[in-house]
Amino acid sequence: MASEPKKPRSGRGVVTGPATPDDECLDALVGKISGLIEGLRAVQAQGAVAYRPIVDTIIRTRCRDISHIERTLDGLLSFAGDDAGLALFKRLCRYYWDIDPHATARQIYAYRDWYEPEAAAVAPPPQEP
Repeated sequence: MASEPKKPRSGRGVVTGPATPDDECLDALVGKISGLIEGLRAVQAQGAVAYRPIVDTIIRTRCRDISHIERTLDGLLSFAGDDAGLALFKRLCRYYWDIDPHATARQIYAYRDWYEPEAAAVAPPPQEP
């Protein structure tokens, strides 16, 4: 009687026996999660493309509308997991710093809370003067 080939389990090395239904479920779950991650990356890249002209216009026109800038930064925060989205977020933060450094610092701490929670735990956000 032929035995089933050894099948690697996700992240656990080589199995010494045949694959079980649990292994197949785990592999299916990992595949679904991987698909969701790829979808999220695509959405973040699309968000960066959509926000580029908004950021360009704010900076080019020297916009000082605080509510518009903050709404844009809030929206960009959702797409800052993508390199292009993060670059736009940083660029707008650098521009906004000269207008309102405390509000800009709050935006940066919001980014850290979302994307770098271990860094956010080290230092609390700045307080208003």
